[in-house]
Amino acid sequence: MRVGFTMIGGGRGTGIYNYLLNLLAVLCANPTANATPILFVGTDVAEHDLAPFAALRGLEIARSECFDRSRQGRSLLASLLLGADRSARRMFERHRIDVLFESARFYGWRLRFPVIAWIPDFQHRVLPHMFTRAGYWRRELGFRAQIAAGRVIMLSSDDARRACERFYPKARGRTRTVRFAVPPGPAPTWPEARAIADSYGLPARFFFMPNQLSKHKNHLLVIEALALLRGRGVSICIAASGKQLDERHPEHFPAVVRALEAAGLAGNLRLLGLIPYEDLAALMKASMAVLNPSLFEGWSTPVEEARSLGVPLVLSDLDVHQEQAGEQAVYFDRHSAASLADALQSVEPLAPGSAEQRAVAARRDADERVRRFSAEFGHLASDCVAGRFAT
Repeated sequence: MRVGFTMIGGGRGTGIYNYLLNLLAVLCANPTANATPILFVGTDVAEHDLAPFAALRGLEIARSECFDRSRQGRSLLASLLLGADRSARRMFERHRIDVLFESARFYGWRLRFPVIAWIPDFQHRVLPHMFTRAGYWRRELGFRAQIAAGRVIMLSSDDARRACERFYPKARGRTRTVRFAVPPGPAPTWPEARAIADSYGLPARFFFMPNQLSKHKNHLLVIEALALLRGRGVSICIAASGKQLDERHPEHFPAVVRALEAAGLAGNLRLLGLIPYEDLAALMKASMAVLNPSLFEGWSTPVEEARSLGVPLVLSDLDVHQEQAGEQAVYFDRHSAASLADALQSVEPLAPGSAEQRAVAARRDADERVRRFSAEFGHLASDCVAGRFAT
């Protein structure tokens, strides 16, 4: 099958960009998926953003101005009023795709070939107060258009699939869970990981929280938990990396900084900002555990990366976290600073021998999850082309 993809999300380092790159890398490396990916990109995509995709063997790349970001408004209008973005449709036909993978853009209901719509999550329905009215309806109308157009809906978890069928009953019979997995890359040695941690001035024992500072990521609860621990005579260090801007709530990061300074905990919660992607695995490996206190997740990439390294996890009690990590994590009430403090205090550092055994087993498990991810996507694409879904 020839499967068409379009460049989605922002530039390098954003979650949706990393998801697409990871998915295409998995398909290129696993021929059992029976899928030849073709990536359609605009002429305005920066070369440094395109370079990681261009390095994938087996990926075809097609550039056209009809996929430029400046044209998105016209593309959507044509798709809604005429039934298709005809310029994009001609490109898809020219490259003989059998099925289109659609996310964050809607290309109409008259495309003449089947479409898989990937919906990463339903945060706007679960946490509507985190969205502006315009932001809420932009997502909501986009999802409704895809469902009304008869798309096959791909979700990254059973939790998201159940939510989809609860919020949009007309999607029932056309949903499928495909859990993404991260191919385990070269793992840093312990000395290499520790050297990277030293370069950030981190102590021998610390927790790592690789979450951008969005409001729903729950950093304020972490500050409350650290204050409680200090009251117990316990000092814990947490290193937090990620983009220090919530575009929906630009006031949030300054509020986190003020709360941190007011509590006198700047040495306990280290705000690292954006760091090189290659440092993430090193800081995960050097840490006592990876922490994700989020109020909402789709299928967490940092959790998946930590699992592939065998790093312990401390996670909020979201259903999707428990689906993703199972018994591999310590869970806490995402609304309780005391529960988080207890969870952090319960974690003991792994002995070197135990850590190595976990890493070996984790790599083996990650390889199996990647094979399953590839196979599940291939089966979904095949079923979509064959029309094996209710309409």
